[in-house]
Amino acid sequence: MKSEILQQYSIIVEFLGKTLGPDYEVVLQDLDPDNQAIIAIANGHISGRTVGSPLTDAALQMLSSKSYKKDNFLCNYTGIAENGHLLRSSTMFIKDSDGTPIGLLCINFDDSRFQELQNNLLSAIHPAAFLQNSTESDTSAPPVSKALPVSASPPTITENFPMDIPSLMQKIFDDATVSLPTSIDRLNQYERKDIIEKLNEQGLFQLKGAISFVAKKFSCSTATIYRYLSEIGD
Repeated sequence: MKSEILQQYSIIVEFLGKTLGPDYEVVLQDLDPDNQAIIAIANGHISGRTVGSPLTDAALQMLSSKSYKKDNFLCNYTGIAENGHLLRSSTMFIKDSDGTPIGLLCINFDDSRFQELQNNLLSAIHPAAFLQNSTESDTSAPPVSKALPVSASPPTITENFPMDIPSLMQKIFDDATVSLPTSIDRLNQYERKDIIEKLNEQGLFQLKGAISFVAKKFSCSTATIYRYLSEIGD
């Protein structure tokens, strides 16, 4: 039944990709623990991903926080493509009859072409000096080319698009440890446990191989990481 549901969504991905056009990336992600990856994608040039690419950090965070229990979808949060373009991203949870998420349908809109057209139009009808003076005088708002659509829920999510699982795990780990006042090998057990809790909240341990990855980072055994996770759950 699950595969039949996702197969129907695969058709929807192709349909939406052709209907919305090349500025909209449409992605179907399978949440099967043995195959957490993209299984259908349209206009993948926007993020550079293909079938088989892993879940994003934002997707893992949504699953870890169980956002699907109170929301059927999350709209208009910020995504950052590999080329630096800012995307307006939205995700819908695909659930089975028990309410368990089995897949994600995601749409990422890249408005950079429209921003460029807008800037070109303004340049065509206004002198360069006017545009420069207008930009300098309006210090309350960012330049038009940097503006993003108003974000709906959830405003705190920023999505990145890794190409493979190791890159994804490294990105999540780096984000959780970037503000550490000391090196990883000098942390005490309480500081390590705090980092493990942050990584768990970000959904890192939903990925295969994450326990071994973190154990290697901390130069400890996998049993130690399992113990930390058990203590966090208590």
